[in-house]
Amino acid sequence: MSKKLIRTPRGTHDLAGMDQLLHQEVLNKGRKTLQNYGFEEWQTPIFEDSALFLRTLGDSSDIVSKEMYLFEDKGGDTLTLRPEGTAPICRSFLEQGLTQALPQRVFYHGSMFRYERPQKGRFREFRQFGAEFIGVEGPWRDAEIIKMASDFLKSLGLLDIVSLEINTLGDLESRQNWRKALVEYFTEFKDALSEDSQNRLLVNPLRILDSKSEKDKLLLADAPSAHEYLNEDSKKFWSELCEALDYFGVEYRVNPSIVRGLDYYSHTAFEFVTDALGAQNTVLGGGRYEGLIEELGGPSIPAIGWAAGVERLVEILKERQAVKPKPYIAVLPTTEKELPESARVASLLRDSGWAVKIDAKGRIKKRLSRVLSDHCRFVIFLGEEEISEQKIRLRDLKTREEILLSQEMLPEHLEKLSSKD
Repeated sequence: MSKKLIRTPRGTHDLAGMDQLLHQEVLNKGRKTLQNYGFEEWQTPIFEDSALFLRTLGDSSDIVSKEMYLFEDKGGDTLTLRPEGTAPICRSFLEQGLTQALPQRVFYHGSMFRYERPQKGRFREFRQFGAEFIGVEGPWRDAEIIKMASDFLKSLGLLDIVSLEINTLGDLESRQNWRKALVEYFTEFKDALSEDSQNRLLVNPLRILDSKSEKDKLLLADAPSAHEYLNEDSKKFWSELCEALDYFGVEYRVNPSIVRGLDYYSHTAFEFVTDALGAQNTVLGGGRYEGLIEELGGPSIPAIGWAAGVERLVEILKERQAVKPKPYIAVLPTTEKELPESARVASLLRDSGWAVKIDAKGRIKKRLSRVLSDHCRFVIFLGEEEISEQKIRLRDLKTREEILLSQEMLPEHLEKLSSKD
C-alpha cells in the first residue's frame, strides 16, 4: 500500500519554476530601485518576541486577536512568526543604537505569517517587499517615498494597471477630534454593527473603517471623514503633499476610506490598487507613523514606510507573461561515452556566460523532444565523429538551421547568432 502524500500546509505554496523566477524578478527590480534612492537592505528574524507585536499592533487588532502564529519555545519564551515587517525593522533600529544616526533608509523582504482564509492573492505565509524611511518628516519626504514606490512598480512594467490612492489622517489633535466624531456616529448605530466592530467602538473606532463585514460597510459611507476635522497645520501638510506629488508627476486620486487603524499613524496614508486581482486589489500600501519607535522604548522619531505583496505582484506578472526564462543551450551527447567531452564543451560555454544543460538520458529523439518543449535556444550534438574532428553540430532552434563548426569558433558564432534575437 502506497503511503499518503504529504502536501504543503493550507495557505502556503512552493516557489518553483516561473513562480520563483518572477519572485526573484520582483526582488531584483525592488533592490535596484531602492538602492538608487540610497536605501540599504536589512534582514530581521522570521520569529520575534511576541511582545513586539502585542505592543505595536495592540490587543484589539485582528492580527493580534485572530491571525498571529504565536507559540512558546522549549525555554518558555513566547514567540511569534512575524505578521508584518515594520515593527521588526524599528526594533532592529533601536537595538543597533541608531537613534543618533538619522535618517535611516532601509528596505527588507521575506515571509510574513497570518492565519487568514486563503484565497486568490492571500496566503497564510506570504512574502513582502518593504521600505522604511526613519527620522524624516514633512510632506515632501512623504511624496518622495511614494514616488519611490511608483518607480518600483514602473520597473516591473505595472504602472499602466495600478492606480495610486491617497488620504490624510491628520496630526494627533485632528485624529482625536475625528475619533470623537466616529464614536458618536457609530454609537448611534451600535446595534447595527458587527460584533467585532462593537468591541472596537471604544477601544479603537478607526479600526471599524477597515471592517470587511457587509453589515459595517452599509454604515461606512456616511461615517465622518478625517478631512472634516483637519486643523490648519494638517490642512497645510495635506496641501503640500498633493503639491509635491504633482511636482513629481505622480498621478493620484483622493480616497477618504484609506485609513490606518493604529494610534501612531498620522497624516499620509496611501495604496496602489489594481482590478487585476479581484477582491485583493491592493498591491502596495503605506503611510506615515510618528509614535511606533516611542512605543518600543525609543525616543519620538517620525518615519514613513510601505510594503508590497510579492505574491500579488507575481500573479499579475504571470498573467501578463512579463518575464521569460533565460534561454539555455542543450548539449546532447550521442551516447554516455561522449559525456566527458560534453562536460568540457559545456564548461567552455558557461565561462562565456551561457546557461548550459547536458542531457544524456534516453534516446536522442526523446531528448530532443524535451528541449524543444522548453526554453532552449540552441542544441549541440556531440558524437564520436564530431569529437574526433574537434567539431560540434549546432542547431539554431529559432531558424531551424544546423551547421558543423569547430569548437574554438563556437562561442563567437553563438554570440553572433544571439545578437540577432
